Amino acid sequence: MNEIVWPTIDSKHLIVDSKQMLILEKEMFSDGMPQEALMEKAGIQISKWLLKRKPLLKHGITIFIGPGHNGGDGAVIARELFLKGFHVQVWCPFSIKKTLTNNHLNYLTSIGVTKLGDPPDANGKELWIDAVFGNNQSRKVDNKLIKLFNQKFNNKNGKVISIDIPTGLCPNKGEPFLDNAVKADHTLAIGLHKIGLTQDSALPFIGELHHIDIGVPIYKLLKIEKKVLKVTYKDLKNINLPSLPKNSNKYKRGRTLLIAGSEKYPGAGYLALKGAISSGAGYISAVLPNVVAESIWQVAPEIVLKETMQSNQNGNSSLFSALKNIDLSAFDSVAVGPGIGIDNDDWQKSKDYFIDYEGLLILDADALNRISESKLGSNFFLERKFKTWITPHSKEFRRLFPHINSDTNLGLAVDAAKEFNISILLKGANSIVADNKKVWQLFGTDSQTARAGLGDLLSGFIAGSSAIDSTFCRNIKTDFFAKYVLLHSFAASKCKKGSHASVIDDELSKLMRNIKMRQIS
Repeated sequence: MNEIVWPTIDSKHLIVDSKQMLILEKEMFSDGMPQEALMEKAGIQISKWLLKRKPLLKHGITIFIGPGHNGGDGAVIARELFLKGFHVQVWCPFSIKKTLTNNHLNYLTSIGVTKLGDPPDANGKELWIDAVFGNNQSRKVDNKLIKLFNQKFNNKNGKVISIDIPTGLCPNKGEPFLDNAVKADHTLAIGLHKIGLTQDSALPFIGELHHIDIGVPIYKLLKIEKKVLKVTYKDLKNINLPSLPKNSNKYKRGRTLLIAGSEKYPGAGYLALKGAISSGAGYISAVLPNVVAESIWQVAPEIVLKETMQSNQNGNSSLFSALKNIDLSAFDSVAVGPGIGIDNDDWQKSKDYFIDYEGLLILDADALNRISESKLGSNFFLERKFKTWITPHSKEFRRLFPHINSDTNLGLAVDAAKEFNISILLKGANSIVADNKKVWQLFGTDSQTARAGLGDLLSGFIAGSSAIDSTFCRNIKTDFFAKYVLLHSFAASKCKKGSHASVIDDELSKLMRNIKMRQIS
């Protein structure tokens, strides 16, 4: 497996499934770490996290102690907070099964912590801590318990915090085992983030996601196969893009071609071009429908118009006649798709130009829809032997790859990338970027990027940015793809005047200039 250089492989970034986490823990125990020590470490680290947020604790704390070691973590938290002078009570909704957890519970009662005999009142103001099952849960949970927690959550009288995994939520799928799961205001992931917590389906349940470091050795993390890395806006500070020499001219600052827009969707062409311009690419060319081409000099005079596209009777663009007159090999990247509409006959005639193009091909929106409806279907990607990036949302993905099934979007993206040897951005609340060896899970990004038109802007931005970086890194890798997507979302989050495409375009331009200027040699 190729080394992943961004972001750093550590416990904050690495995402694992429940089995991988259990294997890690067993290895630590085999190396000599006592289970008691790991439980103490987890409970004390969580207690420290809570003590930094004392407003959560001012009305007291009720901790739900589960039957296993997650319950033991909760018992350690109860002890630490009680010894710090807070009012703490515990309730055990199930019979305790682990000796270590039972020993902690007995000690709690011996020092004066109240052990409730009946369920606590969901209308109270105290903090509730869900330490019931955590990473070990694998099946449905008593619905009465989940209803009790969610009554508390909905009342808004005091917060709910889940330890590791909200009760009732699958740690691998990020979906409830049955109809519902505990809804938490905060979820504290112990050791490493679990895959389920970073999936779109988990968002209604996890609240704010936080990492609790328990000191998993780095050398063990490096040995984990199938590495999945969580990236957030905090990782932007470690983004390294190739430096621009002072003597670089426009032809050495990236040459990209955008094929976008139609009479039916003229705005998509404009937006894609805006994205390319904001990247700072030196030479941006376009193939546009006549309706856009006639006015492009007024809004983007720096664009070189290569050809215009005719439209079919439905207002969708015809690519073939324009492609006959263009040498695609002159470009570092070619982006196809935003707003071109569907024309299957035209795609059948045009596809060989894209199959044979040796540069980076970026396929978005209607290009993907044309492929999914074509005779080749997704086998188009197998016919093409050169680097290909695609940017589907969930419905486009399903149309392209109806045979691929997985429990999560992450699994879908990984399986498609491996089967077809492509790089995929699977768009969502927590978008995923994957190739046949590596995965980046974007987390905590701005929801305002889920608006019509911003995907067109992103396509152009990816095209321009990749063209620049391809001039310095001929074998541009998928981590660049992930960086561009994160930058696009961050630009949206920084816009103070709204989140429409023009405002984000301006913010992207500033952001890219700042990044590149810092790195000028």
